[in-house]
Amino acid sequence: MLYKTEEEVALLKESAMLVSKTLASIAKIIRAGISTLDLDTHANTFLRDHGAVPSFYKYGGFPFNVCASVNEAVVHGFPNKTPLKEGDIVSIDVGAYMNGYHGDQAYTFILGEVSDEILKLVRITKESLSKGIEQAVHGNRVGDISYAIQSHVTPHGYGIVRELVGHGLGKNLHEEPNIPNYGAKGRGKMLRENLVIAIEPMINLGTASIITEDDGWTILTADGKPSVHFEHDVCVKKGEALLLTDFGIIEQEEKANSNLNSSYY
Repeated sequence: MLYKTEEEVALLKESAMLVSKTLASIAKIIRAGISTLDLDTHANTFLRDHGAVPSFYKYGGFPFNVCASVNEAVVHGFPNKTPLKEGDIVSIDVGAYMNGYHGDQAYTFILGEVSDEILKLVRITKESLSKGIEQAVHGNRVGDISYAIQSHVTPHGYGIVRELVGHGLGKNLHEEPNIPNYGAKGRGKMLRENLVIAIEPMINLGTASIITEDDGWTILTADGKPSVHFEHDVCVKKGEALLLTDFGIIEQEEKANSNLNSSYY
């Protein structure tokens, strides 16, 4: 595992915060009627205007700048020209490469009115991420993060995607260790100070089972029910994890945008 110097953590935080700012700028404009391809173009421009390049573009052959996953799409959704509509939930996952380091963050937006069932799924998924982050401290193990997420989600009967996991982050977009969203306390690799990781619960309303779309990238729930995805970049520290990304600036724009539903808080 690659432990970072304080100087590297500072550079990582710059990249991570740029991703948060990009997502906040998306929160300003996302609405029914706009397409995810419009959001992809917007994010590309925003990142490049701020001295970064999109981490995802051509990563493993991925042909877009962001992942835009709507409703039953779990992750890795291709942006397209289809207008978003009232009642959609949209996960936007953004990566920024700047000063030699990557930032990586995802946020799920709710367009207009949705059922209480969906609001609860979004809330529980977001809360589970916070529970996982609480365990990202020096001396704990990966399984402590995984168990915290799983134990918050499982009582609600949701499906926890097992094939896709969080990961280390640094000069490479994906580094060791993998961070599953399920696991056992006290198991897995030891967490030590200045390990930087991306924690990202992907939680389905129904089954945990997933399928891959014909495009070879988009991951869908096997039963067609909605999925929610949130992600933070975190630096392991003694006592309390250091957040490198920021939901606060995204939430501020989310609440200011009358087209978005933030009533799940």
